[in-house]
Amino acid sequence: VGTYARIFGLSAAAAESFGGALVSLRKEWPRKVQEYLLALSAGFLLALAFFELIPESLTLLGETASLCFLAGYSMLHFFEHTIVGHLHFGEETHRDVMISRTASLSALFGLMVHAFFDGLAISAGMRFDTAIGILIFIAVLLHKLPEGLTIASIMMASGNDRRDAFLASLCVGAATIFGCVILFSLEKVSQTAAGIAFGFSAGTAAYVGASDLIPEINRSGNRVTPLLVFGGMLMFYFSRKLIESLI
Repeated sequence: VGTYARIFGLSAAAAESFGGALVSLRKEWPRKVQEYLLALSAGFLLALAFFELIPESLTLLGETASLCFLAGYSMLHFFEHTIVGHLHFGEETHRDVMISRTASLSALFGLMVHAFFDGLAISAGMRFDTAIGILIFIAVLLHKLPEGLTIASIMMASGNDRRDAFLASLCVGAATIFGCVILFSLEKVSQTAAGIAFGFSAGTAAYVGASDLIPEINRSGNRVTPLLVFGGMLMFYFSRKLIESLI
């Protein structure tokens, strides 16, 4: 079972990296394409926060989850606009930079936490019932490609080079593998720790999606771009619905 869980983790990480490669290996992306990818990313992150991370945190922590969510959201606002606001991140100084690097690192953190629990879910399923573990793996695999596209797009839009964008997708993939293997070395994972991670990550994901990406999208003169936010939401929503119907 442990071997299969590791194989599944590697497969999910490979899909994540492939999504990152699709973005990072192209020498130059037109600004319109970057806007489209950011719109999908915003919808994906917001759906991740509201459909999965917040409900899971509430289940594990109860009312305390709201504090974790607010802490994650407030931390990013504090660092982006209180501490480092005077550094003029973003397009104030670089026209090719669409969002701040703080936002990109926050998105990376949020998706790594999410990916870790993806891997944890695969391992837990395999330990409980092999068939369920396989079904969970299929569901996780479905959103790994768009997740890789998401983090690589955000990294590129914040002024990072293609190498860093690809490395970011590798980091999220590695978090999935780590989640897969750690369960076999632990007796149990604390519900409180998981709930705090979910809530805090939900706050960071919501902040990056709503406060960093959406304003950039709203500045676009292209009417298609705002519609793609809903596409990102649907992309995440249906991947979750599929696993619910299978299990």
